[in-house]
Amino acid sequence: MLQEFPEENIEPLATGAWILGTGGGGNPYISTLNLRRLYAEGRRVQIIDPMDLADDDMVAVVSLMGAPLVGQERLSDPAQLARAVEMMEDYLGKPFRAIMSVEIGGSNALSSFLAGAMLDRPVVNADAMGRAYPEAQMTSFAIGNLPMFPLSLVDIRDNEVIVTRAASWKWMERISRKVCTEVGSTAATCKAPRTGREVKDWGIHYTVTKATELGRAVIDARARHDDPVQAVLDHEGGKQLFRGKVIDVVRETTGGFLRGKTVIEGIDTDKGSQLELAFQNEWAVAFRDGAPVAMTPDLLCLLDTVSGGAIGTESVRYGQRVTVVALPAPELLTSPAGIAAVGPRAFGYNIDFKSVF
Repeated sequence: MLQEFPEENIEPLATGAWILGTGGGGNPYISTLNLRRLYAEGRRVQIIDPMDLADDDMVAVVSLMGAPLVGQERLSDPAQLARAVEMMEDYLGKPFRAIMSVEIGGSNALSSFLAGAMLDRPVVNADAMGRAYPEAQMTSFAIGNLPMFPLSLVDIRDNEVIVTRAASWKWMERISRKVCTEVGSTAATCKAPRTGREVKDWGIHYTVTKATELGRAVIDARARHDDPVQAVLDHEGGKQLFRGKVIDVVRETTGGFLRGKTVIEGIDTDKGSQLELAFQNEWAVAFRDGAPVAMTPDLLCLLDTVSGGAIGTESVRYGQRVTVVALPAPELLTSPAGIAAVGPRAFGYNIDFKSVF
């Protein structure tokens, strides 16, 4: 059964996805404008329940790939996402039934909507992360050891690449990331195609609904002049970790990623302490006075203390008043296989995962 995605849901989806993006996935502002423009032209998006997919339905998994800071500087075009899907259809010799985002985080949550609006295909109410992560082997499909190829990639200069095979998920990440870096650290991609059965078995389900309802809770809290940060915690069953002011930011774009750290000086009940947030596109580990206190796969979110809106790794800056919260991760990500794929050691930290929950 298909459900219409009304235009009034665009802002709540973008707001919620930006929070679930844990600092990455790209600022959804430009993608929001693009989707509103497509709606103004008369295009529409329908949502399909993942459980309504036939087992042999083909599903395109799309994303914008690259470093968030570059994505903020170079405007994207929905036509690139649509072209990546069409390239994959041409290569496979069969059409896609529906389109889904690889991650529900930030701008990438809207990638499936942009491609769906351009190609008149429904969007699956699911993704492959339940948040945002920077690398190909950090998806639920990789955790399930599903095939990782082929992959199509399109950039703004009319370069088009298809990776027909890769030896592993990490090799697919290395090869596609190298191509992405060569074309300027931003590109549109269509990941390895999935069947309806694979989406039902290994997708993170109903995350479009989750992001939209979270965003609406924040927007409604602002309208009531309630605390929007508390609205996030209440809606997601989260925990507040720290509140303070940003006093230092160190970041660089290297190897197709945005890496660095943000240092926050505590205020109120956290006065006298400092929190350091380390990131690779997304917030990965939080250190309070040098000791790790929260880490992936728990969702670490940096929120504007006043608006409750998410702050991305590319846009955090000195002087911002912020609140750091943790939200529960999808169950699959906290399994032994999930922790091996997306836990702190997967990001190079010699730390055993310990959930704040």
